[in-house]
Amino acid sequence: MAKICKVYCKTCGKPIYRQPNRINENNKFGYNFYCSKSCENKAKTKSLVLICAQCGKIFKKFLKEFSKNNYCSRSCAVTANNKKFPKRKAIANSCSNLLCGNLVKNGNKYCSKKCGLVARQKLSEEEIVLSIRTEAEKLGRTPAKRELKKIVERCRWLFGSWNKALASAGLEPNRSHSQRMYKRTNTIAADGHKCDSISEAIIDNWLSEQRIPHDKSVFYPNSRYKADWKVGDAFIEYFGLAKDSPRYDRSIQKKKEFCRMNDIKLIEIYPQDIYPDINLDDKLKLLIDCQEV
Repeated sequence: MAKICKVYCKTCGKPIYRQPNRINENNKFGYNFYCSKSCENKAKTKSLVLICAQCGKIFKKFLKEFSKNNYCSRSCAVTANNKKFPKRKAIANSCSNLLCGNLVKNGNKYCSKKCGLVARQKLSEEEIVLSIRTEAEKLGRTPAKRELKKIVERCRWLFGSWNKALASAGLEPNRSHSQRMYKRTNTIAADGHKCDSISEAIIDNWLSEQRIPHDKSVFYPNSRYKADWKVGDAFIEYFGLAKDSPRYDRSIQKKKEFCRMNDIKLIEIYPQDIYPDINLDDKLKLLIDCQEV
């Protein structure tokens, strides 16, 4: 008869009888003895009764999840850790642009990119006025904002607006944004043509310099629409407020559709074709070639 030895259940302490070779195997690998599957499960899922270190609530936790600091929930753990390791508070400083005065956080020097641009320019009112007057003498007219982009933001900070800066320089302001599509400031081109804006006068003068005969404000054939210029059988339009006014954009589309339906040759000119530099050769090259022939 095989020899049988007595051992005890690790969970309930009930005596168990096992063969010596099984006992030796368990002792070798550090295994425990259990009288049943339920006792084995209880031992492996044994929980501890703990008190939450934050709110004092009593809760249970499995032995394998036990740690140095135990909390009943994630929110209690976050609250305790925030108290133990408080976040660094951002120090608010004044914007380095002395004309601004807004508060700046997170170690930034300026409250915005525009504010930084204005501060780095460091131009006084006298220097701004001198720059505008110099450009006006060079052009022989009141300069547009697009021609002095570098000082526009500084003008707004010092004078309140671009037009006020022009007035301080003794110049007559051009049309403001609120006047677009409603009022026009007539400008006389070099050849005597009346233009609705400085931009149109620039294009008209360019045509005159290239010795291209042109008519101003001409009706399209069998239409109530007017084109800015007509050269030969080609019509030229300057769309100066494109993408700036929904009403203006609709009128552009109507003119383009009318020209397409009636096979009318239309040459479109936009602000980027004359600002900051006049670059009309590509758009009007065909007209120049016709004059040379």
